[in-house]
Amino acid sequence: MLQRTKKNNPRAGARAGRADAGVRVFEYEALSWRETAEPGLRLKAVRYDDERGLFLGWVNFAAGTRSGLHQHRGVATSFVVDGGLTDYHGSLGLHEAGINLRGATHDAIAYQNTLLVSRLEAPVHYPPEHGDLSGLHAGSRHEAVSNPAPEVAPEINVAVDALPAWQTGIEGLRRQTIYDYAGSGPARRFVQLQFSPGAEVPPWRAGALTELWLRAGRLLVEGRTVRANSFVVVEPGATVRLASPFGALVLAWAEGPEEWLEPQDSGARAVRSSLFGF
Repeated sequence: MLQRTKKNNPRAGARAGRADAGVRVFEYEALSWRETAEPGLRLKAVRYDDERGLFLGWVNFAAGTRSGLHQHRGVATSFVVDGGLTDYHGSLGLHEAGINLRGATHDAIAYQNTLLVSRLEAPVHYPPEHGDLSGLHAGSRHEAVSNPAPEVAPEINVAVDALPAWQTGIEGLRRQTIYDYAGSGPARRFVQLQFSPGAEVPPWRAGALTELWLRAGRLLVEGRTVRANSFVVVEPGATVRLASPFGALVLAWAEGPEEWLEPQDSGARAVRSSLFGF
């Protein structure tokens, strides 16, 4: 069962190894499912920080499982790998991204077995009458809950693959912007990156925490092969080189822009290119 602690080290329990200093790979097969106190809800956590309400990883709803009424106190994003969720606003379906903004209040149910890739950026409030907290959301708290904006939908549902794809300035790499965080406070980006076979990204330094989930294909991270359904966590200040000899599809969350570095074999600096669209 998931142990709810004040702060869990995101590296704890992950045995996917290390690609380079400050760049870590978390493979799906290397992490264990942890049951929550709510039957039918399981987590595979890359990060579970109960003090700050931060989560990164996989969430599994068994068919018929409910989340329970809750209110998000900051942005949460989920991508439906399989299945779907339904709340009073309607359904979040296969290969769609759901974006919950601060104040979003809802109770979601899964009518079929559902797998999500999720990132939580703030605590979540449950009404006291909910009873024991399941641990589904890192940073769960008992607080009185009322919907501050009932006229606003509890989530923004995005059909990711239908989004327009824009050139990044890097040959063979296009970007689809899922959420640009406009109006939410922090300057961040949530995007999908399309790597054509043979695409290579010049070395760059992360200006802030940057996290990737490899949806399909294979990605070379500092020369190491990363397979589909793996996370790559790039810590602030870390440098990384990405390539995909055979193509890849990647979801990326960036808390700040990248800084391009001079290639070692020439004096030319990559300019006007943008991985994440800042």
